[in-house]
Amino acid sequence: MNVPPATRGLPRDGAMPVVAGRLRVLLIEDDEGDAFLVGELLAEANAAVDLQVARSLTEAQDRIARVDCVLLDLGLPDAQGLDGLRRVLTMAGRAAVCVLTGRQDEHLGVDAVAEGAQDYLVKGQVDGVLLTRALRYAVERKRADENALRLREAELRQAESARLERGLLPQPLLRDTKQAAVHMFYRPGRSRGLIGGDFYDVVQTAEGHLQLIVGDVCGHGVDEAALGVELRVAWRALVVAGVPDDEILPALEQVLMSERRLPEIFTTVAAIKLDLDANRATVRLAGHPQPLLLAGGEVNPIPAPNGLLLGVSPRPVRKFEVDFPSEDWSILMYTDGLIEGHVGDGAERLDVSGLCRLLAEPPATGIPLAELPPWLVGRAEELNGGALADDVAMLLISRGRGR
Repeated sequence: MNVPPATRGLPRDGAMPVVAGRLRVLLIEDDEGDAFLVGELLAEANAAVDLQVARSLTEAQDRIARVDCVLLDLGLPDAQGLDGLRRVLTMAGRAAVCVLTGRQDEHLGVDAVAEGAQDYLVKGQVDGVLLTRALRYAVERKRADENALRLREAELRQAESARLERGLLPQPLLRDTKQAAVHMFYRPGRSRGLIGGDFYDVVQTAEGHLQLIVGDVCGHGVDEAALGVELRVAWRALVVAGVPDDEILPALEQVLMSERRLPEIFTTVAAIKLDLDANRATVRLAGHPQPLLLAGGEVNPIPAPNGLLLGVSPRPVRKFEVDFPSEDWSILMYTDGLIEGHVGDGAERLDVSGLCRLLAEPPATGIPLAELPPWLVGRAEELNGGALADDVAMLLISRGRGR
């Protein structure tokens, strides 16, 4: 077989180095004269093309993965017509595919492009310049199509995740909002996420009785987000089913230990039962930051004893009773992502004491309660000198004037 000039000097195994600005083209053609003519056309046009020739699909299989474009004849010993094109498209991967055939059939050309070919060229109707241009355009179209497909897939995945995550955020089960107002805030720490490992929920069990929970699964990735949702749903089911209060967190811990992917994953929880008729709250903490009580112009942590993290060493969580001094109060429940940011350039963190100071002083005292949670996050980020790294969840429950 005569070797086309554009293929001279190539290794016999078909491997070729990648040369900047040059196209790697594989011609699948069993006619030696036609293969020679293609090489001559490219050489006369001084095309920046490294050309290889395979006489069958079988011979092309080992080379096709290393080229930018395939020139395919539709009449091969082991493949004919569109069937051969389909087989090449299956093997081609990221390579563009152009049909180069002697068949002057307009309908066949339309069908070939519809099947996925980037172009349809007829032998004898192209010169070197046109052939070179067609090869380069085909490669660029292939890349553009791939980029558009990847972008579309990414958009669909992002939209699907957003719909899923948005649906997983809870809708509080409140039948009566006259006695108390609940303001919620949620922001995940992971980029572009809508939900993280933190979770919250509110359930009204009877008139004047509310159950509230804020929890934090260690970490803030997709797995932690899924576990947080499982724990929230399990907690709501336990509350709605009327499980005794002292048994809810132990049952929640059982769910955690059975569903977590690693034994070292733990969860912190703050759970509060509000009896609005008695103006009293029962607080249970499992390794979680103390909720804050805003009342009488003061802000103080609720001094509930802090039990062990859920998932470490199962044991009962002690309860703590709070009698409110008046009917104007608020309770802020939050996750540690809010208080772990730095204060200034040193190692000092905001912590619970810093959060109390923020809430007790202007301008916090003049901000409407509904706007207070996002304002707190904004101030924490200002003090931190940038975005907070962890998830942040907050519940602000208010009665009367709220403070």
